[in-house]
Amino acid sequence: MAITDIIKQLSSGMGVTIEIFFVTLVSSLILGLGLALVRMSKFKILSILAKIYISIMRGTPLMLQLLVVYFGPYFIFGIPITRSYRLNAVLIGFALNYAAYFAEIYRGGISAIPEGQYEAAKLLGYSRSQTFIHIVMPQVIKRIIPAVANETITLVKDTSLAFTLAVAEIFTLTKQLVASQSSMMPFVVAAVFYYIFNLLVAMFFDHVEKKLSYYR
Repeated sequence: MAITDIIKQLSSGMGVTIEIFFVTLVSSLILGLGLALVRMSKFKILSILAKIYISIMRGTPLMLQLLVVYFGPYFIFGIPITRSYRLNAVLIGFALNYAAYFAEIYRGGISAIPEGQYEAAKLLGYSRSQTFIHIVMPQVIKRIIPAVANETITLVKDTSLAFTLAVAEIFTLTKQLVASQSSMMPFVVAAVFYYIFNLLVAMFFDHVEKKLSYYR
């Protein structure tokens, strides 16, 4: 089978992989920030609950979490499982998992900001929220870019775990194609796809880091 034919047959899977990646990245970055703020909250109960959640999500396999999200509604609430729910379960599972990792990255970046900056901003008339948005977050973003980049590269590769729920992303289709064609070439095409995808991600974050270098 020609490489062009393999790419055509894997194209729909590539689209699904890209969708999983972008939806997960955007949603988990947003959820992660909220989770980090709850984790650092002065309300002990909320802080402890957030800490437990992060510990569970980071301490158990993503594959297991995907299965729980997929089968949970049926076993807990008796809600029938539909084929269309598979992709939604993957998106939810990935977002919940990566939010925990990004929360710790955010927390590390926020904790690294000297407390004196909050006090100086207060003297200048800034509210706590204004200080956080206009003074703290720009510095946090610059500090966490390398860690976020590494986690994002991992996300690209982790999208292959969607095969757990039989979602037709590129890895799932590649395995099917290898089995039907008795050829290793689909694996080569998939490997090149993941490599180029990760290369583009790395280049993007490298560009962002250079743009933000004035915060040094």
